[in-house]
Amino acid sequence: MQNSFYREIINDHNLHPVNKHELQDANTELRGVNPSCGDDIVLRLKVEDGRITDGAFTGDGCAISQASADIMLELINGKTLEEAKHLCDIFLRMIKGDASPEQIEQLEEAGAFTDISHMPARVKCAVLGWHTLDNIIDQRIT
Repeated sequence: MQNSFYREIINDHNLHPVNKHELQDANTELRGVNPSCGDDIVLRLKVEDGRITDGAFTGDGCAISQASADIMLELINGKTLEEAKHLCDIFLRMIKGDASPEQIEQLEEAGAFTDISHMPARVKCAVLGWHTLDNIIDQRIT
């Protein structure tokens, strides 16, 4: 059940990404690259008064990296930078197997990546957008 649910979410977000497009009025952007498999994204956010009011990404990569970035953006749009940082921390802990079921529940659809840790070659794909987001937040907060 979990495996088919995982595949369904990944396939849907890979084939029909809502947040994969240019974002003309973005006021922050950062490129994320995974040289081991060729995933390459540019994450763009519009941040106003410490809140992410819009976000999008462009680039190419495998289904997992593309779906993960799309799901991440759905989750963080409308959140404060601190809330997005918190969700990012949970996601990265989940990938390492260190997040509780209650924490994973906060990730909504991103919780579908909970078993990615059993596929070590795919971990870097799943975390690319999240690491890029984490770096953007660190730059904006400091």
